[in-house]
Amino acid sequence: MTVIELFQKLLRFKSITPDDDKAFDFIEEYLGNEWTCINIDKEDTKNRFYYKKFNNNPQHLCFAGHIDVVPTGEGWDVDPFAADIIDGVITARGTQDMKSGVAAYLYACKHAKNFDGTLSILMTSDEEGEGTYGTIKALEHLKEIDFIPQYAVVAEPTCEEVFGDAIKVGRRGSINGYITIKGKQGHAAYPEKCINPVHDFAHILPKIAAHNLDDGDEYFAPSKMVITDIRGGMQVTNVTPPNLKLMFNVRNSTNTKREDVEKFIHKNLEGLDYEFRTTQGSFPFVTNKESKVVRAMETSISKVLGVTTKHSTAGGTSDARYFGAFGIEAIEFGVINDTIHSVGERTTVKEVEGLTDVYVDLIRNF
Repeated sequence: MTVIELFQKLLRFKSITPDDDKAFDFIEEYLGNEWTCINIDKEDTKNRFYYKKFNNNPQHLCFAGHIDVVPTGEGWDVDPFAADIIDGVITARGTQDMKSGVAAYLYACKHAKNFDGTLSILMTSDEEGEGTYGTIKALEHLKEIDFIPQYAVVAEPTCEEVFGDAIKVGRRGSINGYITIKGKQGHAAYPEKCINPVHDFAHILPKIAAHNLDDGDEYFAPSKMVITDIRGGMQVTNVTPPNLKLMFNVRNSTNTKREDVEKFIHKNLEGLDYEFRTTQGSFPFVTNKESKVVRAMETSISKVLGVTTKHSTAGGTSDARYFGAFGIEAIEFGVINDTIHSVGERTTVKEVEGLTDVYVDLIRNF
């Protein structure tokens, strides 16, 4: 089975979160008896950890990803699970995010003849959903049995314009904020009898909207306050609102913590009657540019693709953040990211074959 045939096979599983559609049964059969499989199923989520020890060297490289995809949506020109090749392009749900990467590392790992240590593969059926019982639970189990990898490559799509032009060496975290400014409802004709929270907050908004909480660094852009929702009132013109509600999001770097955001808001809302809370769904991480896995990936991309890659931390979140939280030196590298989650998601045969060749070289020369 070629890597493209493997890719097409994976795309035909209707593995919409958190259902793997029996894809993991196929993967276990594909890897064969030389690979040990650990099932780490939690609630409705399936997690699989496959590994092969080539020798007793403690070096451990893990490839990671997810088999689940988002729903297809309406308006496709082709069957989103047919995975047919048309002029060197495969249009199907999950092509970029991220069955291309899964196919590439499964093929590379299965055909690896030698590795100085242990190769492993960690996969989940719930990355596109809440992820509560996904990769994080698998890593917790690996920690319990003292089998945490040293290095990880997450096969998310990372490239921007040219295949090979970017690897992700970190990700920003995500902090959500919820503010309620309290007032006193009344008649608009008698503003002196009201406490209008919109008026009280108006002069504060310019101080917090789009404010940079840090200056950024070589890895991250500044952590910016992004106002996402403001609402108050009853949608009438003659009643002042009893309160004003705001929501915001901060994609934070390692230079800004949740406590810093809270301190900033409290300082600016001083003197107002308000309620405020934050949540944090993901935490930032960065892998040092001198890490062995970073350098090895740069070398393989240059050798195989003839491209000088850059380091990126842009975009949303991925399961790589969980590896970072466990002290694992993690990076991401995959195909071009320009149609993920969209109608007509697609990638090329050339990219998938190139990605496979990069992974093969990485394993051979790690």
